[in-house]
Amino acid sequence: MDTATYIDSYYAASAHPAPARPPLAGTIECDVGVIGGGMAGCSAALHLAERGYRVAVLEEHRVGWGASGRNGGQVLPGLACGQDKLERLVGEGDARAIWEMTVGGMELVRSLIARHQIDCDWTPGHMLTAVRPRHVRELREELETLQGRYGYGALRLMDRDEVRRTLDTERYIAALYDGNSGHLHPLNYTLALAAAAERAGAHIFEHTRALGHASRDGFVSVPTAGGELRCRHLVLCGNVYLGGLAPALRSRIMAVGTYIVATEPLGAERVNALVRNRAAVADMNWILDYFRPTADSRLLFGGRVSYSGLDPLGTASATRARMLKVFPQLADTRVTHAWGGYLDITLNRAPHFGRLAPNVYFAQGFSGHGIVLTGVAGKLIAESIAGTAERFDVFARIPHRSFPGGMALRRPALVLAMLYYRLRDLL
Repeated sequence: MDTATYIDSYYAASAHPAPARPPLAGTIECDVGVIGGGMAGCSAALHLAERGYRVAVLEEHRVGWGASGRNGGQVLPGLACGQDKLERLVGEGDARAIWEMTVGGMELVRSLIARHQIDCDWTPGHMLTAVRPRHVRELREELETLQGRYGYGALRLMDRDEVRRTLDTERYIAALYDGNSGHLHPLNYTLALAAAAERAGAHIFEHTRALGHASRDGFVSVPTAGGELRCRHLVLCGNVYLGGLAPALRSRIMAVGTYIVATEPLGAERVNALVRNRAAVADMNWILDYFRPTADSRLLFGGRVSYSGLDPLGTASATRARMLKVFPQLADTRVTHAWGGYLDITLNRAPHFGRLAPNVYFAQGFSGHGIVLTGVAGKLIAESIAGTAERFDVFARIPHRSFPGGMALRRPALVLAMLYYRLRDLL
């Protein structure tokens, strides 16, 4: 594919061909307008178009240009905040309903892959690894909550010996293995969702930034540089890239930089020796490391996080250094791709779904669990627009507060708060 308008990532370099779509020109009318051509926007467009709605998607750059096409590729159930915190936020009943919807979201990913024959390197398995003894206790508590109380039978605890037979590193002392989770090529998955939405009748316009939105005469009007979109319903899926398009949402999410490197091809024998079950792996530190093998036998390794909003110097070498702490045997390998991007976090690390008006929906704040939650969001928004809002409203009941400090001081406040968690990782 033409990668000129994508960042120079491993995903862009290995993406399947995709059409270049024209910008919006003139005025068009539709039932539902979607802002953002990432996973959430494409999921909403697909599920709405399959219900017979006329759908138009506006994407400022290219489909999958943002976090949807740059992330670590892990496909996980649950929320980043964890079930115990979610129960405190919404009560056990709603927390259980949300958990079940995310488990259903895992099946949704697999069913979309099968139904639309999506070639995105789907690989089952995820390991959550303990670095310190307190992590082992937390893994046991997680197992008791999810398996014992929630009936999630895909989990099992791996002891130190099994972990070290599985991963060729001495860094981890236990792990929680989830055979229902997995990993995939996120850009190829997003591009395929977009193509499926178009086959269902949706229209996607690239290089088209929405400049605002206003309701009048029963329509929501969305002006762009080249025209205007008029729609009965509007769905905002731009996350941190919405900017001033939805001022009421800006204070509830924060853009956090994260970084990934990809090694040169290692060969099947060598990469299989590093991760024998070919699962995705993440540790339990607050500033976590995560890695996974690719279909062409590279190792993708990520986890450096910038809460300052700046891209620190030496990102590639610093991320490679973290990789070598886990796998020092890779010292002789080259890093061929290094990239970063922004993910959207909320203060409580739970997703933020809701409405700005009865016919203006939004979904944001996926906080690192976006592959499953974006699919769920798109499907629930389609259900709600079609008249069945109960499941969407469960997510909408999660309470959210603005980051402290206002727009000027909230990022410095977050940086200071994160220093505590960095220190905690060392204990």
